[in-house]
Amino acid sequence: MRLADYDYALPGHLIARHPPPERRASRLLEVSASLGDRRFADLPALLRPHDLLVFNDTRVIPARLSAHKPTGGRVDILVERGLSADAALVHLRASKTPKAGAVLEFADGVTATLLGRQGDLFHLRFSAPLDSVLAAQGEVPLPPYLERAATADDTERYQTVYARNPGAVAAPTAGLHFDTRMLEETAAMGVGHAWVTLHVGAGTFQSLRAEHVEANRLHSERVRVTAEVCEQVRAAVAAGGRVVCVGTTAVRALESAAASGVLLPCDGETELFIRPGYRFRTVDAMLTNFHLPQSSLLLLVAAFGGRERVLAAYRHAVRAEYRFFSYGDCMFLTP
Repeated sequence: MRLADYDYALPGHLIARHPPPERRASRLLEVSASLGDRRFADLPALLRPHDLLVFNDTRVIPARLSAHKPTGGRVDILVERGLSADAALVHLRASKTPKAGAVLEFADGVTATLLGRQGDLFHLRFSAPLDSVLAAQGEVPLPPYLERAATADDTERYQTVYARNPGAVAAPTAGLHFDTRMLEETAAMGVGHAWVTLHVGAGTFQSLRAEHVEANRLHSERVRVTAEVCEQVRAAVAAGGRVVCVGTTAVRALESAAASGVLLPCDGETELFIRPGYRFRTVDAMLTNFHLPQSSLLLLVAAFGGRERVLAAYRHAVRAEYRFFSYGDCMFLTP
């Protein structure tokens, strides 16, 4: 497969650079036997009793930091994941990449020593607990395509209302549309709720580099699917319900847990790369935002919904001026 076959034209003004006034104010494109223009508030009409909504309950950490070299040069840091109470793997950008042993200086007298590299990530050890450094100095790690600094509003809106397990550096954006009322409405109609955890990494924003899709690899992400969730999935299927994943990260979590062919509890790392040709084992429908051209997330959606069908839906969304990407509108997709 060629990466260029998963491209589409997107006018810049359709990139949603700010969240809508209310979470449920987004539009929703239904992609089933035909295309249907709806509102996110219509979601209950697309669900059935005994369906199971699977959410990713990861919480975005204030992962963006700024430091300086002893010479004064600025260093921009994005924490990818914590390794211990005072160490982390990070993305690092500077005019000249510092070498192992370099000491970076932060505000309030905090420093970090560069211990080495792991691939394109850097291993830092901080002079203070990582959690306290992030709480005091970290900023919301907004996606680069928003091309703006984070505001106080982003602290709340770039987070799902059900986020509870800190560790992500990017939000599971399909979940941003849900407010507490929507959770209550779906539960009241007999739709189950299940919670998996996949800590979204910064790799979700990185372009695939190899033109041949199969030659690409994805960054590893932490995933946890409990025995309780596995039982909820089995019970929903037995009752005639569907497993409806809220976002590509929930899909990746469930499918990682079912990699053996049977859905089993898992707690570890996943490098699962879902692309066209993949055979889904657990997912019957998905709610997802509109993703970047030639991205791994678009490939996952195309694997589930079919390349031509998904790209046709994207072209319709462009013509109808849906809002794209993290703060944008969403689609409800069946196979």
